[in-house]
Amino acid sequence: MKQEVNELIDPSKFRDRVDINGIEESLLIDMLRKMVLIRKAEEKLSEQVESGKIKCPCHLGIGQEAIGVAVSLVMRKSDRAFGAHRSHSHFLALNENTYSLFAEVLGKYDGCSHGMGGSMHIVDNDNGFKGSVPIVGATIPIATGAGLAAKMDKAGDISISYFGDGACEEGVLHESLNMASIMNLPVLYVCENNLFASHLHIDLRQPSNSTSRFARAHHINYSTVDGNDVVGMYKLLKSEVESMRSSNTPYYLEAYTYRWKGHVGHRDDIDVGVKRGAQLDAWKKRDPIKRLADSLIHEGVLTESDYQNLNIEIQNKINSDWEKAELASYPQNEFLITQVYS
Repeated sequence: MKQEVNELIDPSKFRDRVDINGIEESLLIDMLRKMVLIRKAEEKLSEQVESGKIKCPCHLGIGQEAIGVAVSLVMRKSDRAFGAHRSHSHFLALNENTYSLFAEVLGKYDGCSHGMGGSMHIVDNDNGFKGSVPIVGATIPIATGAGLAAKMDKAGDISISYFGDGACEEGVLHESLNMASIMNLPVLYVCENNLFASHLHIDLRQPSNSTSRFARAHHINYSTVDGNDVVGMYKLLKSEVESMRSSNTPYYLEAYTYRWKGHVGHRDDIDVGVKRGAQLDAWKKRDPIKRLADSLIHEGVLTESDYQNLNIEIQNKINSDWEKAELASYPQNEFLITQVYS
């Protein structure tokens, strides 16, 4: 599926309800729940960054929730996913452990990395999320190597590499795509193209606003899609990932989206970056959560009251997990030796 890129980057497009035909109601509700959980978790993080309680850098992906959720729903626990510096959604799409994430950003031992990593070093081995790092593009070759391991294991597993459009300017992406193509590796490359690397619009950094041209250059099948349509991405990935598992071939998904917050922290950053301030309000009307919720209510899968209760339930969980994380213990000093060095 190769949707027209000029339309995909136009925030006045793709504001309508998403097409939910052919998807089980329970799965649709699960999609909505996951996205609402991620949104509310990151809103809590944004509040606590602003309050000063969180000391580590936090790169928020509010507005981009649909991509990680769609990918998570086609994953097995034995698959291997690797994130980047903006990976809260990738982590939470595979679990509901907001307590573990909150404890981590507060540097507490109960955190997913025992308080040693903060926002950008998160991991969930039990559910297939092998970790994230702050170095741009650094996990792309690791995911490619994991794809080689998956191929050698012959169990039909895949690896997933999440990265942004800015990482496409790193040499390791091109080396990795070449290797995956030549060696037929089952790697799903997921480019969350939110049009900005830090504060600089893609038009000022690349001769084209589509990074999938790199997949095409390496003879890798690819799609350019609306990254704010969780159902559309799920339908596409369900088919493509099944093919990857049986054929040991790579695939490149370029999902166009937009982050509502700035590069790092709680601010909107509407005063920096060409085009950002002018387009932010327009992109908010492509909210992936609202579009799915509107579809479910319109089709009678949920009532307005059901949706309100879902939001209240998740908000209560978020508040409870944050309070619990604040009371958790910090790691002992000797853990610096056992957890960081060996």
